[in-house]
Amino acid sequence: MQGVIDFLLEIPWWVWILTFLTIVAIRDVFFNKRHTILHNFPVVGHLRYWLEGIGPELRQYIVANNREELPFNRIERSWIYASAKNENNYEGFGTDRDIYKANYIFINNAMLPYKLDKEHPNTKDPYFLPCAKVMGENRRRRPYRPASVINVSAMSFGSLSARAIESLNRGCAMANAYHNTGEGGLSPYHKKGSDVVFHFGTGYFGVRDDDGNFSMEKLVQLVKDHPQVRAVEVKLSQGAKPGKGGVLPASKITKEIAGIRHVPVGKDVLSPPTHSAFQGVDGLVQFVEDIAEATGLPVGIKSAVGKLDDWNQLAKLMATTGKGPDFITIDGGEGGTGAAPPSFADHVALPWVFGFSDVYKIFKEHDLCERIVFIGSGKLGFPAKAAMAFSMGADCINVAREAMMSIGCIQAQICHNNHCPSGIATQNKWRQRGINIEDKSIRAHFYFKNFRKELLEITHACGYEHPSEFTMEDVEFSLGDRNLIKTLKDSFGYTKTAVAFKSVKDCMECQHLGGNYRPKEAKKEVKVLKKNDKVRY
Repeated sequence: MQGVIDFLLEIPWWVWILTFLTIVAIRDVFFNKRHTILHNFPVVGHLRYWLEGIGPELRQYIVANNREELPFNRIERSWIYASAKNENNYEGFGTDRDIYKANYIFINNAMLPYKLDKEHPNTKDPYFLPCAKVMGENRRRRPYRPASVINVSAMSFGSLSARAIESLNRGCAMANAYHNTGEGGLSPYHKKGSDVVFHFGTGYFGVRDDDGNFSMEKLVQLVKDHPQVRAVEVKLSQGAKPGKGGVLPASKITKEIAGIRHVPVGKDVLSPPTHSAFQGVDGLVQFVEDIAEATGLPVGIKSAVGKLDDWNQLAKLMATTGKGPDFITIDGGEGGTGAAPPSFADHVALPWVFGFSDVYKIFKEHDLCERIVFIGSGKLGFPAKAAMAFSMGADCINVAREAMMSIGCIQAQICHNNHCPSGIATQNKWRQRGINIEDKSIRAHFYFKNFRKELLEITHACGYEHPSEFTMEDVEFSLGDRNLIKTLKDSFGYTKTAVAFKSVKDCMECQHLGGNYRPKEAKKEVKVLKKNDKVRY
């Protein structure tokens, strides 16, 4: 035996390599039945598949320029990362954007900016920026004013990992933002301090009976047991795949997920494309009213936008009956964290800017805009884009992918296959362990606060106290033709309804209305943050 080992050790290394390559070549030529490239180009063909596998990473870090990538380019990602780390998020030597490109946004600053006095809330707290409107005001028993104009959009436990959800929830608590649960139910990781918007879709996860039907009793009990649930959102569709159901494969359903969603372990779970709890627009309005009456909470709907017939019917019904949703979340067809066929993600539903303007015009025609809180969702997690959204009529911004990047997402674009390298969009326990919840929650907190601070600075530069005061003449759109640029008013053919805003000081009753703004905790919070704000990814 020792002689055989000695003989093998004496064989040159290149012989071992040549032998291995020969075996691979024989397998590729004679035993491969699937890949033509490997049959025709044995051994070398493997290099092609390897390069294809790492192609996105090569393009992201080596090939693509700073402004070239989609869905988020390197400059956008860098701004989020720097803001989340509370580092310098400025740029020098002027913009590298093509400011003559079509759809470029120009924000019209005032000659004399808005001036803060010594007693102004933003003099003491430059991050304080609550919603100017109140959800369900004068309509529901427990109205709610969001304490932040930027909040976490619907992303469920199941699509995101437990550590990612907990990091976002703790970050929202520190930043006084709300956390939308997504349609996976209310998990223990959504209960770490922030306000919560409970969201459900056609699967009714977390509020379904044994047959998969919606259970009002379960929803009422959930709201009763969890006072941090401040509003309920009914998902009609989402930007990634509007009008298409979903499948949660059995391989991703752990006992914990099954318990939260009230689904069986070991079986694929289907989310149908339509709701079984109501029929038509009339049924939707009554469904919303029934939930609001049973829970006392504001109730809203979320949808991507395509055809407008049902939107017209909804607005007409709301105007004549005084019933209907308290807030409406418009999701852009740009897609999002949800896995979807490319045909849906690329082509179904309008981009946010077109979908929102179409819907807002309808509700304005019926004089409904004052009573509805409009929420924008679709790549709006940047201050300039948010300013545009507020100019068009949005009252709040929900962010999903931007929030993920604040806690370490690197835009690997493999959210759908459970192999997320950052541990955020995977149920793989090993990869999740890389998420330091304490550090990442602070990152999320800083992203929200620095976003609000920069949005406020833009607002003040335009001569306003609050973004709700933006009008459609404050932002101009480059049309890319001989018309050069036009205001949003001229571009989209409507004027935003003025918000009944008095002052930021009048918005400070967030705590009274259920919001989690806690000014007394600010000093204690800052001391904790100073110890942690230099941790790097």
